Amino acid sequence: MNPLLFTDGYKVDHRRQYPENTSLVYSNWTPRKSRMEGIDEVVFFGLQYFIKRYILDEFQANFFNKSEDEVCNKYQRRINAYLGESSVGIEHIRALHRLGYIPIVIKALPEGVSVPMRVPMFTMYNTQPEFFWLTNYFETLISTTVWLPCTSATIAKQFRGLLDSYAVETSSVPEFTDWQGHDFSMRGMAGLEAAQISAAGHLLSFKGTDTIPAIDFLEQYYNADSEKEIIGGSVSATEHSVMCMGTDTGEKDTFVRLIKEIYPKGIVSIVSDTWDLWKVLNEYLPELKEEILSREGKVVIRPDSGDPADIICGNPSAENSTAQKGVIESLWDTFGGTINGKGYKELDPHIGAIYGDSITLERAEDICERLKAKGFASTNVVFGIGSFTYQYNTRDTFGFAMKATYGEINGEGREIFKNPITDDGTKKSAKGLLKVVKENGAYKLVDQVNWDDESTGELKEVFRNGKLLINTSLKEIKKRIFEKKQQKHKPL
Repeated sequence: MNPLLFTDGYKVDHRRQYPENTSLVYSNWTPRKSRMEGIDEVVFFGLQYFIKRYILDEFQANFFNKSEDEVCNKYQRRINAYLGESSVGIEHIRALHRLGYIPIVIKALPEGVSVPMRVPMFTMYNTQPEFFWLTNYFETLISTTVWLPCTSATIAKQFRGLLDSYAVETSSVPEFTDWQGHDFSMRGMAGLEAAQISAAGHLLSFKGTDTIPAIDFLEQYYNADSEKEIIGGSVSATEHSVMCMGTDTGEKDTFVRLIKEIYPKGIVSIVSDTWDLWKVLNEYLPELKEEILSREGKVVIRPDSGDPADIICGNPSAENSTAQKGVIESLWDTFGGTINGKGYKELDPHIGAIYGDSITLERAEDICERLKAKGFASTNVVFGIGSFTYQYNTRDTFGFAMKATYGEINGEGREIFKNPITDDGTKKSAKGLLKVVKENGAYKLVDQVNWDDESTGELKEVFRNGKLLINTSLKEIKKRIFEKKQQKHKPL
């Protein structure tokens, strides 16, 4: 498809709607409002992917490398069928094809940094007067591509801050939090691209993922190398179909076969609530205690049904005594462990647990807090973070928008802005040329500056006239992620 058609329909004729002799449009991409309690900064991530994937690869392959007539005829056919015999025209498309590159400048903050609300992450404007229409023409494609990786990276960083804080307080292995948040979201995301860009955002803060394509994504677009660094990883694991095929009467035999024959060493995660989790904990595992403790590796028990906090930490009002204890205490009673120097219990390293269903920040905090109250380290459990967390968001979760704040007509600048009288202030935009400065370690917007001031500050050119100028790596981004730890999540 012609990538100029990757846009909202109303965009195609804005070129004629701007005032006559418009020569420049200057816009910015900004998170305007947080709708998640306790989060007031957003991780910037995904622009480099957008530039490489669309501005460079898509336009080169499906626009500039095609013949002018083929590109223009297909564009005209689509627009005429869409709008009727309109006056949108085709000469501006021909002119862009003949130019041979996208005449745009993009200035951005470093990817991986946390950006306060109402501070631009990047700005963009056209470099040639006749292509003023291109700047905001890209708004739709930018928006649909960039809001999700920023949002998921922000949520992942919040999870990491939460888990780090409890691990520092209760665990002898706080570094285990690298793997304590595990991405299970792929099957519930809105398509493969959404799964990749969201899971890549997760991997800025964690190493655990079941979304294999995210690893290739980070190698292709963010200069990672899985032969030289751990981008993402997982362990061998069962699913319900495997357990069901072994039948309910043969469930213990399935456990034996898994831990003795198929995986005699290493980590294996076993779905344990296909029928009766309490029976697994109360009967099968005690009977297999010696096999598990003598095994070179860890058996991970995985429930994913019911209330996560009650399943992991126990429900005192439950009728079943095992359910009253919960998974972690039951495993402790069977396999034991150690009490670390901070006074908290850590399970024997041959046994562990993961919960992978409907884990939210609030539930993760509740589980960590309840484990702490029972005297258990938070790192006794791994959290599977799925689409319930990463898919249940929109562009409005952090109020992302790309808006024009400056333009030039006949070479004269105009500071422009929006401020709807019917709005609560969320949609009020900055005004004029923009500059981002750093004060006390935090980014701050300064608007209504001149071009000399705009050329300074924290926004740096990353793209100009078809060329990527800064090609950052996953390693650099992760360093920025951990330079400023997210505050512990505040419960709703």
